Amino acid sequence: MSTHTRGFVLNQTMLRIKDPAASVRFYREVLGMTELARFDFEAGKFSLYFMGYESAADVPADLAARAQWVFTRPALLELTHNWGTETNSTFGYHNGNSDPRGFGHIGVSVPDVDAACAAFEAAGVEFIKRPNDGSMKGIAFIKDPDGYWIEILSGANLARIVAP
Repeated sequence: MSTHTRGFVLNQTMLRIKDPAASVRFYREVLGMTELARFDFEAGKFSLYFMGYESAADVPADLAARAQWVFTRPALLELTHNWGTETNSTFGYHNGNSDPRGFGHIGVSVPDVDAACAAFEAAGVEFIKRPNDGSMKGIAFIKDPDGYWIEILSGANLARIVAP
C-alpha cells in the first residue's frame, strides 16, 4: 500500500432514486439495511439517504458527529433523491444494463442465497436471475424500485466457482 493512500476507505456507492419512501423501505425491509443518516439540501433540492449494515445503536445522535461518522464507514449505499421526481410519472433513471451500458449492479453477500431468495420471493421482489437459472449457479439478481440490479451472492458459493 502506498503511504499516500493509507487510511483511504471505499465509503459509498451512490444511486439516484425516484421515490425515497419506496427505495428506503426496500433497502430496509427487503435487504435488512439500516438508514444511518439523511441529509437534506434545501438549496439544491435533494436529499441523501445513507444505508448500510451498521447497527442503529452505533449512529451518533448529534448531526455533525453523525455526518463525520457516516463519511468514515466502509461500503455504504448513498441513495440520492432529487426532489419532485417521485411525482413525475414519466421520469426514471437508466440502470446501466441496457444500451448504452455502464453501471452494472451492486452486490450483497448473504449466508444462504436460496434462503434469501425465498424471502425475496415472499416479499414480491422482481428477479432478473434466480439462483439456479443460467450457467452460473448459486447467485441471483434482483431489482430495486428504480430498476437497479442487485447481485445476491455467497462467498462460499463463489469460492467454489472461481477456485474449483
